[in-house]
Amino acid sequence: MLLGVKAIVETHYNILSVKEDASYEEIRTSYRSAILNSHPDKLQKTSETSDPDQELRERFLKVQRAWEVLSNLRLRAVYDSELRDLRQDAVAADDISLEDMMVEDSGDALELFYQCRCGDYFSVDSLELGKMGYVLLREGNKISLQTPDASLASVVLPCGSCSLKIRLLINSDIFISIDDSLA
Repeated sequence: MLLGVKAIVETHYNILSVKEDASYEEIRTSYRSAILNSHPDKLQKTSETSDPDQELRERFLKVQRAWEVLSNLRLRAVYDSELRDLRQDAVAADDISLEDMMVEDSGDALELFYQCRCGDYFSVDSLELGKMGYVLLREGNKISLQTPDASLASVVLPCGSCSLKIRLLINSDIFISIDDSLA
């Protein structure tokens, strides 16, 4: 759970007591231990006469949610990206959509770019997006960007030269024509 920019951040990694570069096996082992320690059935056995504490139930749900995100490669990549953005205290100069981006086909990948005020470009390619858990789909002369869970998401892109950043809002329902945007 990400609490706020200036607040102490309780991450899924903190909840499972693992490092951010932990392997799947390390995460799974920690999850199993955490889920056993906070499982409601176990809590009822230790406290037959009273209702299990609400905080412990919430802890169980947090552990469960952390496992759902960190055990899925795509969701983990998106979560890591959002966590990095939060830590950078990223303030974007503009919010843009896929429709605002220009597209260039380099053969190996499609590159999306947007011109900065300084004259340089904000850019990201389909390979980088893939590492973050997003899929850039090409259907004939149109492209779309898919999120892992089909929800609205965003990626913060830095300018190649200056300190400005933009936020690329990702909506799976938007398609752009490659013919219109090739430079």
